[in-house]
Amino acid sequence: MAIIAGLAATEVPGVAGMSGGIAGGIAEMLGRKNLSKGVKVEVGEKEAAVDIYVIVEFGVRIPDVALQIQEGVKQAIEGMTGLKVVEINVHVQGVVFPQAEQQEEEQRVR
Repeated sequence: MAIIAGLAATEVPGVAGMSGGIAGGIAEMLGRKNLSKGVKVEVGEKEAAVDIYVIVEFGVRIPDVALQIQEGVKQAIEGMTGLKVVEINVHVQGVVFPQAEQQEEEQRVR
């Protein structure tokens, strides 16, 4: 079920990837092979609660992205498992800046 939630979350525009937690003050971004590691799921007999840890792209409206993640994950889990999703908590662990801007900054600092 964590993989279902991870796939649904990464399909939302503005999500750069899943987060494996914060190491040394920096959010660790997981590749597409580790989708379930950025998700914690509690499953009962008929209900499920989900915590999702994501890294978003710079410039997106975080409340909009979080709402889309909640809707997508809810539809995916309920559609594939039949469980009722009662809670989806989206934790934004970091922001990824565009590569072009990062390269320009690196060149200026030399």
